[in-house]
Amino acid sequence: MSEAITNTTGSVSATRSGPALVSAEGRVSARTLITIRWIAVAGQFATLTTVMALFEFELALAQALAGVGVSVLVNLYAARRLATHPFLDDREAALYLAYDMVQLTALLYLTGGLDNPFAVLMLAPLTVAASALGRMAVIVLTSLAVCCFTGLALVATPLPWPGAEAAALPPLYRFGVWVALTLSAGFIAAYLYQVADGARRLSGALNASQDALARAQRASAVGALAAAAAHELGSPLGTIAVVAKELARDIPLDSPIAEDVALLQSQVARCRDILAELSRRPGDRGGAEPIVPLAALIETTAAPYLRHGIDLLIETVAEPEEGAPQVQSVPEMVHGLANILQNAMQFAHERVTVTADWTAPGLTLRVQDDGPGYPATLVARLGEPYVSGRNPAAREAAGNMGLGLFIAQTLLERSGASVRYMNGRAGGAVVVIRWKHPTFTV
Repeated sequence: MSEAITNTTGSVSATRSGPALVSAEGRVSARTLITIRWIAVAGQFATLTTVMALFEFELALAQALAGVGVSVLVNLYAARRLATHPFLDDREAALYLAYDMVQLTALLYLTGGLDNPFAVLMLAPLTVAASALGRMAVIVLTSLAVCCFTGLALVATPLPWPGAEAAALPPLYRFGVWVALTLSAGFIAAYLYQVADGARRLSGALNASQDALARAQRASAVGALAAAAAHELGSPLGTIAVVAKELARDIPLDSPIAEDVALLQSQVARCRDILAELSRRPGDRGGAEPIVPLAALIETTAAPYLRHGIDLLIETVAEPEEGAPQVQSVPEMVHGLANILQNAMQFAHERVTVTADWTAPGLTLRVQDDGPGYPATLVARLGEPYVSGRNPAAREAAGNMGLGLFIAQTLLERSGASVRYMNGRAGGAVVVIRWKHPTFTV
């Protein structure tokens, strides 16, 4: 059994835009950086005094403590500014972290340079930057770290070992330390940035799917409110209709207000029609979502995306005597299926086929178009955020973010479905959606 639905009246286009995944401001908490710097100041002061008192190293203590004192002043300024600027953008946060690098470089210069085992702490500000800042800020701070390592490798005050003359490690060893720190800086910056950026993108994509679901839930709530309003307005409107009818019967046809009464009756009838329409839209049964025939749900969901010259075919596989199912029109299912059908309509050449199979215990929908299909290299990754079969130019022109299938899959999985993507044997893209929950079909 099959039926064809063909749209011959025109095409409908939709432009979707989502919120920026990462805002340009407010990404780094100033309080966090201030707290980290206070810890660093305490650690630097404790290390200098311990080395001087316990191990009897003759350091340039006055200059070193001056460097620590500058950090104290910077932190006091930052703490005062925190009252009006609790968050930092990329530029401000990068400047704070760059200062931390330069200040630590100055302390290391006074205490042995790369011969000092605490040189590895130079990677700490870079780690913070790579996990929180944008690409350009990370590149600049990584370059600064490499420059600081290079300067410390070439010029630094030797460590004054107690009971012996100032000694320095062999140049080859110092070169090895420089190579290790430089490679570590590059690896940490690249790896942490990729991990953090992926987490930010995934969070943004999840927010986009949550927004889509929230819009659907708000629409459902509006429908329920409309039903309540229709019910409450029914009684007074019926009273007005009765009064208007009695006035029309009692007023002579040549009365100057006869025309007004007739207009009142027509408007009352129009209001009753509107309320009747409102009462049919929302779900009943205590606010549950409406239960509709499967074919009707597919047709209604696909209607906004039908294109001129593209046929929508709905076919069934289950035995006719089993009876076509009715399904609950939950927002997750409707919006997820809508994204799948929209994609199919956009890439189809002549037809989109939706095959329904409700053989127990579940329900399976197979959406197939006769378009170019999915790129073979991307099939395994479809459903992930920011993965799209369009080329970059086409994505930019269409305002495509690569989130359509991700949002669709997220919403469908919320409704209890599993989603698979593949290419058909004769070409075209295929999406198989299966609900195993036995109570999903009615």
